[in-house]
Amino acid sequence: MLGIDPGSRSMGYGLVERDGPDYRYVASGRIVPGPKNPLHLRLVELYEGLTDVIREYGPSEAVVEKVFFAKSAQSALSLGQARGITLLAAASSGLMVHEYSALAVKKAVTGYGRAEKAQVQEMVKNLLDIRATLSSDGADALALALCHINTTAFSKAVGAR
Repeated sequence: MLGIDPGSRSMGYGLVERDGPDYRYVASGRIVPGPKNPLHLRLVELYEGLTDVIREYGPSEAVVEKVFFAKSAQSALSLGQARGITLLAAASSGLMVHEYSALAVKKAVTGYGRAEKAQVQEMVKNLLDIRATLSSDGADALALALCHINTTAFSKAVGAR
């Protein structure tokens, strides 16, 4: 499962596998394009970086955060464009794409939909038994992957009744 936290300045990614009742951390990181590059060139770098990650790890599904309201119209447009290339990279690589709101992700990972970023990051580290420091983008991407894994497992359990 590939979680993707899109952004026009940096994009977080995180890969998690479900191993029976346990999770297995595979990898996480950030794709950071040249900060002085114009938006269209940063988008190319983000797209190419994400497709490299998909090629390297071969996930079957991707999870992306749903659109939220940004602080400004310019931020919203840049985020929308970054989300667009994220969806394009995943879909053109043959991945099934799922989307969750930030509230749903926080609730699935911490049990509280209004959890702070630091709480999400710590819970991700605990759930995946990660000792190293995670970037906030990488932790958010891993949280997305965990959210989908948990949601899918719960849906199967409820549907099995």
